Amino acid sequence: MRLSLLRIKAIIIKELRQLSRDRITFGMVVMIPLIQLLLFGYAINTDVRNVPIAVVDQSDTATSHMLVEAIKATQAVKVVDHYATPSQGENAIVDGHVKAVLVLPKDLQRRINEQDKLGQWLVDGSDTVISSTIMQLQNMPFADVLPSRAQSLPSFEIALFFNPERKSAINIIPGLLGVILTMTMILFTSVAIVREREQGNLELLITSPMHPSELMIAKIIPYIFIGLIQSSIILGLGHVVFDVPINGAVSQIFLATLLFILASLTLGLMISTKAQTQLQSMQMTFFIILPSILLSGFMFPYEGMPILAQWLAEVLPTTHFIRIIRGIVLRGADMMELWRDTLWLVGFTLVGMFIAIKRFKKTLD
Repeated sequence: MRLSLLRIKAIIIKELRQLSRDRITFGMVVMIPLIQLLLFGYAINTDVRNVPIAVVDQSDTATSHMLVEAIKATQAVKVVDHYATPSQGENAIVDGHVKAVLVLPKDLQRRINEQDKLGQWLVDGSDTVISSTIMQLQNMPFADVLPSRAQSLPSFEIALFFNPERKSAINIIPGLLGVILTMTMILFTSVAIVREREQGNLELLITSPMHPSELMIAKIIPYIFIGLIQSSIILGLGHVVFDVPINGAVSQIFLATLLFILASLTLGLMISTKAQTQLQSMQMTFFIILPSILLSGFMFPYEGMPILAQWLAEVLPTTHFIRIIRGIVLRGADMMELWRDTLWLVGFTLVGMFIAIKRFKKTLD
């Protein structure tokens, strides 16, 4: 069989013309590498800076103020609050307001004179990257405060909460729940309406008395159960195989997971009402999934990202769910303490469902 260059050329021209008319696919060809390169080139940063901490300065002297200023000057941490007692600081760690608390005792000057530990760091050890950053401050020399013979000694004690052994799996497994649900829930529903259109079933739905809101609800209910089953498998095996502690209430875990599943399914439906083909829906899904994984704090510390990347991360439901699930599972927090992230998931679901219903037209284009 002899190849015909003219026939090959004709097909190539046809494919290029078809691609140019498919604006979504053509846009993805350009935008995916461009945006991903610029975004992640700036956003992915393992050098953690500005970790939010609080200070409990029971000494309240010029020396203690100098210590705090010296620690702030490293730019590794950012003081966002002050508390009167260590217990208040512990509560702030539990609800996720801060990652660590610096406690300076009343007898700070005596400790300096006797070359004793200056104080204590209370650290959220569930994130091993963050805890490593704080632990590096343990050996600061404090040349303006300590005698030269004491500058080589560790300056603070470290108390690691929730993960004293610093196991990476304890932090990864709850975050992995958010990543897996993001991939499966968005992917399942992003092709829901498109598949009906391509298979010709949309005509039957058009002639039925079904309201768009009824169709959307019916589309997501089966996947809610699938998401809950996946959640049970991940957390159950994580607890049994990797010794991930379940410090929070199981009811709180499933309620938070349900909210995230609804938000992810709603996002998938919005994609499904925009895409014209299953290929387009999968391209758009990939365009959302990758930022959700890399910007949510699952792989790279949220605190190490530039401000613009943090703003984008705040839009994504995965960011808020990972905060919630890690807070409940690892720190024993409840959803009321994490109300900001909870409220965002609820609002995202309601707004997203409204947009999806409005964009769904019971007519064939």
